Amino acid sequence: MNECVRSVTEKRIRRAMEAVERNRMQAFYCERADEVAAFVKDLLPAGCSVSHGGSATLSECGVTDLLACGDYRYLDRSKAAGPEEIGKLYREVFSADWYLTSSNAVTEDGQLYNVDGNSNRVAAIAFGPAHVLVIVGCNKIVRDLGEAEARLEALAAPANTARLNSQTPCARTGRCEHCHSPARICCNTLITSFQRDPDRVKVLFVGEPLGF
Repeated sequence: MNECVRSVTEKRIRRAMEAVERNRMQAFYCERADEVAAFVKDLLPAGCSVSHGGSATLSECGVTDLLACGDYRYLDRSKAAGPEEIGKLYREVFSADWYLTSSNAVTEDGQLYNVDGNSNRVAAIAFGPAHVLVIVGCNKIVRDLGEAEARLEALAAPANTARLNSQTPCARTGRCEHCHSPARICCNTLITSFQRDPDRVKVLFVGEPLGF
């Protein structure tokens, strides 16, 4: 990253971190993506139960590989066979010690913006697992909720439909079409503005782009 761009990016990250803290969520920082897995390893107690939402970010920074290493009771959604078993696992996740995810966007005033299809991810962020760790690349920081929604419609949703091989209009056009497709992945929106429990939600900002 160009040093001038890095300087601006780091200032933006610091503003978002301070805002997240004001909203009673813990904020952390890793300068590089290759530092994230080690940070997560230090944070998660060996033997704890852990799961995660679907996320390109977690794969890109090595977190999903870490969770599968055998040190944790990993509730691995990729191992579930069929809709019934997947539904059972999603409900088991609500009792997990840790839930890891990324965020579609984080505003500079410290709000997390997430939109889901099955909605197991937004549900787990809102309630259930004892601890939630949200890992966010610098590309996810936006000015406000309006920009968060615009980012989702222009990039995150179409890119995720491509990742999931979803047969939706946005997969064909590359932009949100506000569709009524049965495969639609934008069904429920969660805005995390504040936490009553200041230890539950933790946001790890990364000084490099991750996910989409």
